[in-house]
Amino acid sequence: MSEPSKPQGRKFQLPEHLKEYKGIWVIVEQERGSVHSVSWELVGEARKLADKLGVEVGAVVLGADSPALNTICAEAFTYGADVVYKVADPVLSEYRTDPYCRVMTDVVNAYKPEIVLLGATTLGRDLAGAIATTLATGLTADCTELDIYMDNRSLAATRPTFGGTLLCTIQTLAYRPQMATVRPRVMSMPDRDDSRSGRIVEVFPSLREDDVITKVLNFIADREQTEAQLAYADVIVAGGKGLGKPENLKLVFDLAKVLGGEVGVTRPLVQAGWTTFDRQVGQTGKTVRPKLYIAAGVSGAIQHRVGMEKADLILAINTDPNAPIFDFAHLGLVGDALTILPALTDAFGKRLSVNRLAG
Repeated sequence: MSEPSKPQGRKFQLPEHLKEYKGIWVIVEQERGSVHSVSWELVGEARKLADKLGVEVGAVVLGADSPALNTICAEAFTYGADVVYKVADPVLSEYRTDPYCRVMTDVVNAYKPEIVLLGATTLGRDLAGAIATTLATGLTADCTELDIYMDNRSLAATRPTFGGTLLCTIQTLAYRPQMATVRPRVMSMPDRDDSRSGRIVEVFPSLREDDVITKVLNFIADREQTEAQLAYADVIVAGGKGLGKPENLKLVFDLAKVLGGEVGVTRPLVQAGWTTFDRQVGQTGKTVRPKLYIAAGVSGAIQHRVGMEKADLILAINTDPNAPIFDFAHLGLVGDALTILPALTDAFGKRLSVNRLAG
């Protein structure tokens, strides 16, 4: 049987003029002097990839020139950057797609990185799509794993597809830079090394406020405290369809309260209206990395797995001994979650009370 022919009209070889692109960049997401933690997670991941390629890690920091911006530049070195591109201009004081995209396009064309990474946040997704479109290059969104194919120096960006039922690895073969976004908490936070330093390349873009169509009229801080903060929880107790009915979700909340944790759920529970989307864990929900993840009545489908499999300790509770979640859980209890959850709540409650009294 003959080999399948390659699709017509597509390029698979990197043109010579793009082979000069070198280095891995992370665009640091900062607003009003506060850096989103996903940026440092990506700098740590970029360090690993750059060491394979034998290239530098660059951190791009954009904003209005200020002491806070200088602090962020210095902090980037402590997490693994070799060089920081400081892009300072008053027009960049608040995020807007147009000036940020215009500046990043110019900086990429000038310094030619082979890989550019951003966090898959609201800001990062918006900016990544705009930059990739302007540069006419490839972008792989919401990645769960990054690696390097050394035979052609291409970025192997893995992400769930088909509604989270499969994992696919995507390469951008004939274009540079290669771009990807990664969700917060997918990559581990690198250790700080305050002894590290590097060089700063200052970029002074030519921007005029009058040329920017969008205007910032006011800044209203997000003070919404009712949403679950799953991405930053150390303990998460999650419920799945195995709980049977909405009323039984209270058992998950009870255990989470005793442990001082958050409550997560699988997608079917949100779709059925049991609880709100901010508690959904998985490819179409939140990616989490807690110290302890208790999954009650969760089958372990890949859509859910990619959102929680990097927890330090996973305890699975399921009546089906062949449930997929037992394939990657660290500990497993085969049994009815409706019986086991109250028992755990009672046991943890008593143990923690004794510890508090002893302390």
